[in-house]
Amino acid sequence: MCASLLASLPFDPAPAQPRPDIGVAGAFLSSRVAVTHSDFEEMAASHDRLLQTDPDNPGFRELSMQGHLLAGNFERAVERAAEITASGSASNVANLLMQADAFNRSVYDVAIAAIEDGAQTGPLTDPMARAWAELGRGSMSDALAAFDVVIAEREELAPFALYFKALALAFVGDLERAETLLTGEAEGPIGLSRRGVVAHISILSQLGRMDDALQLTDAMFGAAPDQDVAELRAALREGRAIPFETITSARDGMAETYFTLAAALPVERGDWLPLIYARLALALRPDHAEAILFTGQLLERAEQYSLANAVYDRMPADNPQYLAAQLGKANALARSGDVERAIESLRALSRDRPDSVLVHSALGDQLRREEEFEQAEAAYAHALDLLESVEERHWVLLYTRAITLERLGEWERAEPEFRRVLEFVPDEPQVLNYLGYSLIDKGMKLDEALGMIERAVEAEPDSGYIVDSLGWAYYRLGRYDEAVPVMERAVELMPTDPILNDHLGDVYWAVGREREARFQWRRALSFAPHPDLDVDLVRRKIEQGKTPPDAMTDAQ
Repeated sequence: MCASLLASLPFDPAPAQPRPDIGVAGAFLSSRVAVTHSDFEEMAASHDRLLQTDPDNPGFRELSMQGHLLAGNFERAVERAAEITASGSASNVANLLMQADAFNRSVYDVAIAAIEDGAQTGPLTDPMARAWAELGRGSMSDALAAFDVVIAEREELAPFALYFKALALAFVGDLERAETLLTGEAEGPIGLSRRGVVAHISILSQLGRMDDALQLTDAMFGAAPDQDVAELRAALREGRAIPFETITSARDGMAETYFTLAAALPVERGDWLPLIYARLALALRPDHAEAILFTGQLLERAEQYSLANAVYDRMPADNPQYLAAQLGKANALARSGDVERAIESLRALSRDRPDSVLVHSALGDQLRREEEFEQAEAAYAHALDLLESVEERHWVLLYTRAITLERLGEWERAEPEFRRVLEFVPDEPQVLNYLGYSLIDKGMKLDEALGMIERAVEAEPDSGYIVDSLGWAYYRLGRYDEAVPVMERAVELMPTDPILNDHLGDVYWAVGREREARFQWRRALSFAPHPDLDVDLVRRKIEQGKTPPDAMTDAQ
C-alpha cells in the first residue's frame, strides 16, 4: 500500500538546470547543496534568487515551493503553488498545496472543483478531500458515498477510508455507527493507530460505556501509559466522558488524512513525502500534538535541528504531550552540537517536572554521553527512586545506569545491575554483549562471558561492535587464529571505526602478520580521535610492535 501511495506522488528533488546565459552560478550551487543536504530554508531562498533571473523556470519554481512548505512557510508555498497551477505545469505537490489551502480557507466548493478539473493529488487524498469537502458543505450523504467508493473499489486503502468514515460519523453525532466501524465488525478491519485508539476510547465514553472504555485503555496502553492516556484513564474512572476532539471540522478531517498518510509511509533518507504530508496536517491544524511530534522527529532525521525546535515549541504548555515535545527539543539541541543548552534545558525541565521518570532518565542519558558519569548516575538513581516498582519495561533505564556504574569503575555495583536487566530481557544482545565483554576484559567468569557474547552475535550477526567483542574475547583468551576471521568480519562491517581497526592490528600481530598489523594501526590513527583510543599507545605499537597478552585463566 505504501509503495503505491509513494508512486502516486512523484517529484524530482534535482533542480532544473539554469539557462547558460544567466549568471546564477552561486545561487545554483547553493541550491544543489541545499537540496542534497535537505536544507529546506536555503533550498527555498536559493531557488527564490534563481527565479529572479529565470522567472519561468518550472524546476526552480517547484523547488522553491517545496522548500517553503518543508521549512514551514505554508503561505509562501501556496503562492508558488498557485503560480505553478496557473502556468499549466503538472505538479502533484502544487495540487496538494492548493487542496490544503482550500480546506484552510473552508472553501469546499473550490476543493471539489479542483478534483473535477483533474488536479490529482493521490488515490486516497482525492476521494477523502471530496468526502471531507462534502461534509464541510453540509452533505453527509455525499460524504459517506465518497468514503464508500474507496472502501468498495480500493482494498488496500479501505482501512484508511473506514477510519475516516468512522471519524466523520462521530463528528456528526452518529456515535453508535462510528463505534461499530472502529471495532472492525461492521464493514471490515481497521488497524487503528494510537490516535485512532484514543478516538475509540472517547466514543465509548460518550456512549456511556465507561467500563468498555477502561478495558480498551488497559488492553492497548498497559498499566503505566503516557501522560495523555493516564489523564484519560483518570477521567474514565471518575465517570467523566472524554470529549470527542479527534476532528472538530471538515478541515480537521483533511488534516487527519494528511497526518495518517505521513505516519503510514516509510521514512527513508532523502524522501520528503512524509514530511510534506506532516507539514500539510500542521498547516490545517496547528494544535495537532501528534503531528507536532512527528514533524519534529522527521526534521531531526533530516538534520534540520532549528526547524525541529521551532516545531516542538508549538506544543502548548498545557498539552499532555508537552513533555514529549520538550524532550524532543533537548535531543535536537544535542544533535545539533549545542550540548550545553540541551543539558541545561533538561535540568530546567527536571526542576519543573521533578516527578517525571522520563525527564531524569533523559538527563542521565545526555550526561552519560558527555562522560559526566557521576552526575549521570545521580540522575538515573533519581529516576529509579521515582518508580513504585521496577518492571520489564524499565530495562533500558536499568541498563544505562549499569553502564554508568561500570564507567565509574564501580564493577561490584554494576555487575548485579546488568544481571538484573537480563532477568527481564535474557536474550537482549546489547546487554549480553556489554556484560560479556566487561567480564572478559576483567578476566572473570570467562566461559559464561564468552557464551554471552556468542549469543549476542547469533542474535545480531551484522553488528560490528558485537562481532568485535567476540573477536576480542578470542584474542584475550589466547585463541588468536579464531580471532582473525571474526575481527576481520567486524572491520568489514564497520571499516572506519578506529577501535575495531586497532583491535584487528593487535590480532594480526599476535599471529605474526606484522606488516598488516601496522597497516591496521595506521588506519586506526587515520580515523582518530575516539574517546577510547589511546593514540600514543597506537603510535608505540607501530614503532615497536606489541607482545600479545598471556592467555587468560578464569579469575573468578
